[in-house]
Amino acid sequence: MAVNARWKGLPWLVAAGVVVGLVVLGVALLKCPERVAAPGASPPSAAAPAAPAAPVADSAPAATPPEPSKPAAGAMAAYLPPPPSVPADQEPQVHPVDLKALRAKLPDNLYWTVAAPTEDPQVLKQRDEDSRRWNDVYGKVLSGTATEEEIRQYYSHRRQVSEDMMAFANTVLADYGDRLPEQERGLYELSVDMHRTRLAELPRQEQEAFARRQEQERRREAWRQGRQQP
Repeated sequence: MAVNARWKGLPWLVAAGVVVGLVVLGVALLKCPERVAAPGASPPSAAAPAAPAAPVADSAPAATPPEPSKPAAGAMAAYLPPPPSVPADQEPQVHPVDLKALRAKLPDNLYWTVAAPTEDPQVLKQRDEDSRRWNDVYGKVLSGTATEEEIRQYYSHRRQVSEDMMAFANTVLADYGDRLPEQERGLYELSVDMHRTRLAELPRQEQEAFARRQEQERRREAWRQGRQQP
């Protein structure tokens, strides 16, 4: 990172936020396979997504969706490296990871949108709005009421998030891995492994989402035919 007054004052805290943003995102995705989160310096709570709107009067009641598991409480703290002890008479070292250089190399990576440490209220507000929007779609996917296009968009977004988080972590390891503390390097490697696992699960989850939609349509049609019979 560029050397400035604030970075020199809190280098390891910001670096920990970078790593934890990646790891907590992977933990949340693995603990709750279809949960959409917008992690960063202050990750949102792991509450279950909002339930979808009730069906209209001439539609069959939606099947009760399975209850998603929640990320374990304190997951962020579990992966947060302890701050190093720096003697008062010594100036803190500058962290080797240069976020400006990484942003120039990966300008369109979703890491900057959903996970990079920030205190910008506009960015935090946008993350919250995006999280709510994707969680609404998530509820529809689970209940079988999402359209085919919504299902495709949802899983396309999940793929892009995990692919971009892996790309970011791999770039950090390639460019700065030999200069990172062992614990921090291990967290980046853990992030890569978790997102790789997530990507491997997505095709099955997408097929299950389409199957739920088809079953819900079958139930709705049977219910309608039952009402029309004398």
